[in-house]
Amino acid sequence: MTPPLATTPAPDNTVTPDVDARLTHLVENFVTRRRVHHLNTAIATGDGKLRWSATCAPVSADHPLQSRSPFFIASITKRFIITLVIQAHERDELELSAPIASYLPAETVAGLHVLRGVDRTSAITVRHLASHTSGLPDYFEKRRSGPSLYEQLRAGRDQAWRFEDVLRIVREQQRPHFVPQDLAAARQKARYSDTGFQLLIRIVEAVTGRSLADLLAERITTPLGLTRTWLPGHPRSVTDTAAPSPLHAGQRRVELTSMIESSNDLVSTTGDLLTFQQALLAGEVFDHTRSVELLTERRNRLRNIPILRYGLGTMFFDVGRLMSAGRRPLTLVGHSGVTGTWLFHCPELDLHLTGTVDHTHGQALPFRLMAQILHVWRG
Repeated sequence: MTPPLATTPAPDNTVTPDVDARLTHLVENFVTRRRVHHLNTAIATGDGKLRWSATCAPVSADHPLQSRSPFFIASITKRFIITLVIQAHERDELELSAPIASYLPAETVAGLHVLRGVDRTSAITVRHLASHTSGLPDYFEKRRSGPSLYEQLRAGRDQAWRFEDVLRIVREQQRPHFVPQDLAAARQKARYSDTGFQLLIRIVEAVTGRSLADLLAERITTPLGLTRTWLPGHPRSVTDTAAPSPLHAGQRRVELTSMIESSNDLVSTTGDLLTFQQALLAGEVFDHTRSVELLTERRNRLRNIPILRYGLGTMFFDVGRLMSAGRRPLTLVGHSGVTGTWLFHCPELDLHLTGTVDHTHGQALPFRLMAQILHVWRG
């Protein structure tokens, strides 16, 4: 028997009682119908005047969930990584058009992209990695032997790996999908690949001489006051922060500590993520406000996630007329994560949306939920 749900709204919500009631009904119905354990979400207009956040979880949950509860944000972290990359570009620490071999040791890049017997790794640039146009395989996906990391995640089996393991998997267990694309062409092939962003992390560490944890603190989290955002396995800036909300496979709680720490992905809160996104889109994290335009310079359709297009560290999702109940289409710009996390902005409504369902099968769920939220928001 499914335990009863409790929806806990944040005390500073400012929407009308009618909108509050409709959003509450929506999240409770979503949790029940999608059979997820819990949900934590927040919505805010660009000017901050209207906001709504709430959690929905079983009454009997052994981990009390609050709107300020931290959670594993998974690939939303790519928004932070691309911010570090563009910052380094602004400071002449790296060039987006430069080959990755300019910044990484020869033993790291050798033989990473061998297609039909030709090693094309030397053609891969920083921009290729950031836009998923390199053709490199995703080390999380299918390999020649053994279960993929996606399969391990979905089964709730914890597993650790090192950067050297990523390189080995790509070289020995997978093969490239296409040649590095001509970035001056009108159309480019793109395929989502976590491998590229692991390489980007190594590049920004190499050109700055700083660790990822230090770069995040010095260039993003401390300047923006994101006190409840941290890299797992590293010290937190606020020691009294609660433990992250637990991941679930269906209704079963799973512990994936090693996998989370190996991923180089962050833990954060809905409040911190909204603050980060608003600062990012306003150009406040860059020296030059126009640098934010680099995020959306391209919109290539992803071959392995065809509902999405991709720029630089940026997803685009079109909420078409069918999902918009016949009304004009809307656009969502931001990023999601494999455990059902999301951080997007709807430019037509100037509305920010973020949250999590902390689910090992949650990759598609954010897009269904956000479309429903936008429908309620428009009335």
